[in-house]
Amino acid sequence: MMAISHENIVRTGEPSRTASRVAMLRAVHQLLDEPILLDDPVALPILGREIEAKLREDPFLYNDPMLRGLRGTLVVRSRFAEDELARAVASGVRQYVVLGAGLDTFAYRNPHEAMCLRVFEVDHPSTQQWKQCCLRDAGIALPENLSFAPVDFEHATLAQGLEGAGFRTDIPACFSWLGVTMYLTEEAIMASLSFVAGLPKCSSISFDYRVPPSMLDPIQRVIGEVMGQRAAAVGEPWVSAFDPALLRQQVLSLGFSEAATFEPDELNRRYLHRRKDGLRTSGRLMCARM
Repeated sequence: MMAISHENIVRTGEPSRTASRVAMLRAVHQLLDEPILLDDPVALPILGREIEAKLREDPFLYNDPMLRGLRGTLVVRSRFAEDELARAVASGVRQYVVLGAGLDTFAYRNPHEAMCLRVFEVDHPSTQQWKQCCLRDAGIALPENLSFAPVDFEHATLAQGLEGAGFRTDIPACFSWLGVTMYLTEEAIMASLSFVAGLPKCSSISFDYRVPPSMLDPIQRVIGEVMGQRAAAVGEPWVSAFDPALLRQQVLSLGFSEAATFEPDELNRRYLHRRKDGLRTSGRLMCARM
């Protein structure tokens, strides 16, 4: 069976702690970083009034070097995926799928709404119930062009979940898959990518991934070890890592016509060049297109 979300969500029926942390760092970006790379007016309200008030009172609590580096990685990967979506929409794509959506906010600030872009959020049912409670408590309305695709991967596949939400496999789609692959087996990752590779021409997917510790410099290796230990401590251990060149070959072998990997130096030049606040990313991304 394919897996999109973290294993602990399926096991306990509780939302991922990682998803909560990602949402908080996205919100802190709105308060601390200048210029803002990912303008997200929904990032703070979706957290609830109490958490929003605490963050506004002292966002610097989440600004130590490790969290600042993680924040840079999070906002760059989201901006990258949304830039790829903008390219896809310009070429005629009208379906956008957010895999392992968590508290992703794109659907509630969709700049392509006038283009009739339909958004599908895929996640475990319990996570989506939690998110809908957050949205309701914050008074954030559900857009008409948004469809939730709850998928319990113990009982259904990604294809079945999307079909039940009205996703069309006869027209192209753009996928975003962020902050998930490191928690999955290589088999599960390739199965999900194969589904996208089976869609019509002009479909694409953007995703991030880990590389083996041996490919990191000493400082990055230490940071990675600490972050990996923290993830394991909350029941969300990292599982997979890839050599970028080998990953590209694997992705192309699935049927994609192109697969480009983006290293930290290139992403920093593209998105974080000459910033006064020193915000940087150490993440790696891949964009595969049909």
